[in-house]
Amino acid sequence: MCGIVGLVGKEAKEIVLNGLTKLEYRGYDSAGIYLNDLAGNEYLTKTTGRIQNLKEQMQTKEQGLVGIGHTRWATHGEPTDNNAHPQFDQTKRFYMVHNGVIENYQEIKDKYLKNIIFKSNTDTEVMVQLISKIVQEQELDTFSALKQALNLIRGSYAILLIDNKYPDHIYIAKNKSPLMLGLGHNFNIIASDALSVLDQTKTFIDIQDGEVGDITKNNYKLETLDGKAVAHQSYQVNIDPNAASKGTYEFYMLKEICEQPTVLHHLAQTYLDQAGTPQVDPKITTGLSRADRIYIFAAGTSYHAGLVGKEIIEELTEIPTEVAFASEAGYHFPILSQHPFFIFLSQSGETADSRVVLQEAIKRKIPCLTLTNVPNSTLAREANYAMSLEAGPEIAVASTKAYIAQITVEAILAKAVGEKLAKKRAKDFLLKENLALAAEGIEQVLSTQDKIAQLAQKYLVSSRNAFYIGRGIDYPVALEAALKLKEVSYIQTEGFAAAELKHGTISLIEPGTPVIALINDPLTADLMRGNIQEVIARGAKVITIASQSLAKANDDIVLTNLNYYLSPLISVVAAQLFAYYTSKIKGLDVDKPRNLAKSVTVE
Repeated sequence: MCGIVGLVGKEAKEIVLNGLTKLEYRGYDSAGIYLNDLAGNEYLTKTTGRIQNLKEQMQTKEQGLVGIGHTRWATHGEPTDNNAHPQFDQTKRFYMVHNGVIENYQEIKDKYLKNIIFKSNTDTEVMVQLISKIVQEQELDTFSALKQALNLIRGSYAILLIDNKYPDHIYIAKNKSPLMLGLGHNFNIIASDALSVLDQTKTFIDIQDGEVGDITKNNYKLETLDGKAVAHQSYQVNIDPNAASKGTYEFYMLKEICEQPTVLHHLAQTYLDQAGTPQVDPKITTGLSRADRIYIFAAGTSYHAGLVGKEIIEELTEIPTEVAFASEAGYHFPILSQHPFFIFLSQSGETADSRVVLQEAIKRKIPCLTLTNVPNSTLAREANYAMSLEAGPEIAVASTKAYIAQITVEAILAKAVGEKLAKKRAKDFLLKENLALAAEGIEQVLSTQDKIAQLAQKYLVSSRNAFYIGRGIDYPVALEAALKLKEVSYIQTEGFAAAELKHGTISLIEPGTPVIALINDPLTADLMRGNIQEVIARGAKVITIASQSLAKANDDIVLTNLNYYLSPLISVVAAQLFAYYTSKIKGLDVDKPRNLAKSVTVE
């Protein structure tokens, strides 16, 4: 996701650039920096591509005692110099960097900014132009204008704003996107990730949703949008060198859950061009396009990702697709079609059960593709083709980010093959845009962690069993969600196609049984509501997770709307967090559940 660094109180150029460099892993396609020397000189540099490009464009004289910088992954507007941040108003008084998505930016633009000439296609410029107009027309100070503007805005944001009439201040705001204040001696620093500025300070304050701030080198003021002062206890980030890869997280599992927006951004950068066209080895797309049936082999979480992938592949390519447990297929080989193509899903690339199937396929000269997070693994080496999941190291035993990476790469493959076969559904499938929305949707779910922890405490921690239910594409998500909960909390949890409960298993529902219902399928949403009532009538305690367009007032977790076939990318994150917090509250070893191993190298 995008990265933010801001500094007031000492030479900012190198510190901001170094901070942005440490955020490069998040994925981005442009970068920019604004500097002000507090003596009437200001410098704005923006460029597409790497931060190194930004450094090369800057001159030695460009220095400042205040600065804001940004790495941008394009959502509103393609990657261009004009669309890069910082964005500025038409008077060039205000400069802003922003992470997040403003949902009603077009409404704001049409209603309040009709006479403004815009330089970019970004929702960020809409915000900075709005603030400028409020200051001019209402003669408000910048801090008051920022609050008033944010009361008109819907969406997610982490904002840094500089007014060049008062350049020794950085105004900040946060909602759903991460932002923290680092406290220094005669300086203050603001960042979207503490790890980017740990060389400057180890003392931080987390900015909360709905808060704004006025930051100077020696002071800071935090308020709510309605002007009420807030105060937060600072904390020290003292990372044990032996656990540095865990960052500031207590457990790898939570770190890896929180890395999932970055995984989506990185996959889009790796496999999609600026127009959103898949960049896949032509040999792979040719082989798949010639297949009359695709077979996906996997185990555990990867099997569940395969079930989602089946839906996407069939929708975009119209090629029949089957999903099988590798452990079964290795010894009970399926009856194949005339021109089969095998896909193997494996986080580690070392799954023994899958290798048995692969070896049999090699004997039969069946073309094989491995999707794995370890490019030099056995399954990657031995298959005809391999594609990397690009998820980065996954340390926690319970797989999280590899699951969404597998679904994403399957979607990229499906779009590439569907377009090669000239399928209209593939052409109309706006994958790049939906991945950007999915990343923001995951961030929104991550912002509900406190609520998820409370629900876990109330309904799951003391329970011996639980159910996840769903229809359509929610059913394989229910399977994965149940696996996560049972893996790390040891609660007996089953995932069911919602209507199937009443064909026998509903006998296990008794007063107090937790049932978590997924509602993301518009075709069956009303039927799902009926299934929920069936379990409530037997005494179940129901938690609902629903897409915004299908949500009711009393639903517990409401998700960002997304293309139906990609909805698992968001809904599964809520389930991952339920598993994590249930295990943590129970005092279990979240990262190392009993009896489990990360790479299953035995059959």
